[in-house]
Amino acid sequence: MEQRKYLVEVEKAKEAIDGRPSTGPVYRSLFAKDGFPPPVPGLESCWDIFRMSVEKYPNNPMLGCREIVNGKAGNYVWQTYKQVYDTVVQVGNSIRSCGVEPGAKCGIYGANCAEWVMSMEACNAHGLYCVPLYDTLGADAVEFIICHSEVSIAFVEEKKITELLKTFPNSTQYMKTIVSFGKVASKEKEEIEKFGLAVYSWDEFLNLGENKQYELPVKKKEDICTIMYTSGTTGDPKGVMISNDSIVTLLAGVKRLLESVNEALTSKDVYLSYLPLAHIFDRVIEELFIQHGASIGFWRGDVKLLLEDIGELKPSIFCAVPRVLDRVYSGLQQKVSTGGFLTKTLFNLAYSHKFSSMKKGFAHDEASPICDKIVFNKVRQGLGGNVRLILSGAAPLSNHVEAFLRVVSCAHVLQGYGLTETCAGTFVSLPNELPMLGTVGPPVPNVDVFLESVPEMGYDALSSTPRGEICIRGKTLFAGYYKREDLTKEVLIDGWFHTGDIGEWQPDGSMKIIDRKKNIFKLSQGEYVAVENLENIYSLVSDIDSIWVYGNSFESFLIAVANPNQQALEHWAQEHGISGNFKSLCENPEAKKFILGELTKIGKEKKLKGFELVKDVHLDPEPFDMERNLITPTYKKKRPQLLKYYQNVIDNMYKSASKPNA
Repeated sequence: MEQRKYLVEVEKAKEAIDGRPSTGPVYRSLFAKDGFPPPVPGLESCWDIFRMSVEKYPNNPMLGCREIVNGKAGNYVWQTYKQVYDTVVQVGNSIRSCGVEPGAKCGIYGANCAEWVMSMEACNAHGLYCVPLYDTLGADAVEFIICHSEVSIAFVEEKKITELLKTFPNSTQYMKTIVSFGKVASKEKEEIEKFGLAVYSWDEFLNLGENKQYELPVKKKEDICTIMYTSGTTGDPKGVMISNDSIVTLLAGVKRLLESVNEALTSKDVYLSYLPLAHIFDRVIEELFIQHGASIGFWRGDVKLLLEDIGELKPSIFCAVPRVLDRVYSGLQQKVSTGGFLTKTLFNLAYSHKFSSMKKGFAHDEASPICDKIVFNKVRQGLGGNVRLILSGAAPLSNHVEAFLRVVSCAHVLQGYGLTETCAGTFVSLPNELPMLGTVGPPVPNVDVFLESVPEMGYDALSSTPRGEICIRGKTLFAGYYKREDLTKEVLIDGWFHTGDIGEWQPDGSMKIIDRKKNIFKLSQGEYVAVENLENIYSLVSDIDSIWVYGNSFESFLIAVANPNQQALEHWAQEHGISGNFKSLCENPEAKKFILGELTKIGKEKKLKGFELVKDVHLDPEPFDMERNLITPTYKKKRPQLLKYYQNVIDNMYKSASKPNA
């Protein structure tokens, strides 16, 4: 078997045996060919990460928030590592003075802020399980998480207190203390005390532990430091138990990776904290920054003001989910197309010149310094002027957006892949490797990976283009689902975590996510349809922002609901002399015909089979959102809910479509 460029083989492939499917070779990152990076001596827990940085960088700015002066946001105001440490010690002593012992569960509920991180570090110090609560899973989920994990003390953003009250009386069986990140309104205080709970403002709480000292418990590697509940696309949220060892191991791997590609973090790096700390992606990135004595600035909590916060903070590393990068892309496209003929021509010339240089193997900063200076510097300044790495995770980033940002942002754009169960970063693409576009790159140097064949979907891990379910082994894996041994056994088999995602190894050793194991159904003529794969292909149409493809075993063809791109559709309407606002355009049969034509065109181009082409499409001007419960917080489609929501639309499409021959 030929050696893939960024991988080393550590175990041979295995043929199918005793009803178990065949598996491809076990690979690990080239950067781990002589073994995985050892952890730093004395660094065994998340508390050690913070404690050691405080010793090393006491006066470095750690956490920053924008000062609000006369209702206007001003500069970032910083607290140093030592100042944060002193507050964390106070918070810890106050928690213990409420009778909370090591091993208890502490809930944290609210948008990212300095108090969030301090509460988290106090949990790390006293061996408490940090349990993030977040309401994008719906109000019932907060109650479910509190009761399921038995949260006894909760830290909560001031404006979320009313949400927390909705979980009463059930949650009060476990929850005895509530601490606000700010103040507590007297009405809410009364309400909470009625149920016999203690409630404090942030300042009141800090005074509780004033003259008390509590011994910090010894923390072991295998101790659980956080239980993160993930939104399944079906059923109750699952509590993923993550140990100190998982996070510490992951950080060692990411550090080795960044050093290997000459992008090591330093204490001068600056990060914008806006992706929810309740998710593993942001949590581990912030731990990484803390480990390096670097700075974390918080956004103001409003997506519309995000670019303004970026301009003020000037971060060096920007992490995003595709939804945010799509917005950046659309905004830039709009600026270019409304900038007049000259601007547009200059931009397009610069773009194609730089892109072709990058295709020849030039690094992004050497591909065309003159174009960067004259044309793309404006884009760079729009992201604050200092960004050197843009990391996208949580969902697939579409190829055209990734390519565009790689050229115009004057930064490395890397796509990563991981799950809460694998402690976030498991694969990440590498800087200046343009062929990795559209992939999630090779594995991070702390895990082993193999593909397992999925015969019922036609995926063979032993073929010349190996495809199969991605399986992962390593210390970064979770310790199991809290109180759900049954679910743990389904996915953790002989030390290997089965992700449920279908991947394809590329010749250079990077991984391409092509499908999801469970999203498969049969059409009435018996043909299997792997719907995620089709959605990935249809998403290449730049005139749509999102698409959901549907079919079932009673029908012989597929239909879809798409969210058209507003600018693209309005531009098309203008060119074709069709008037009306965005909503009415979406209802226009001509517009529907146009989008369907584009979908069919890309389908044929990608050699889809006849039954894989969608025969009808409904255009919804409103993007699939969490408010209507159509997607998870990481933007994965909730298929049963989509079906329920669009049931009438679907019935009508099937009724009105003259059935093509199967």
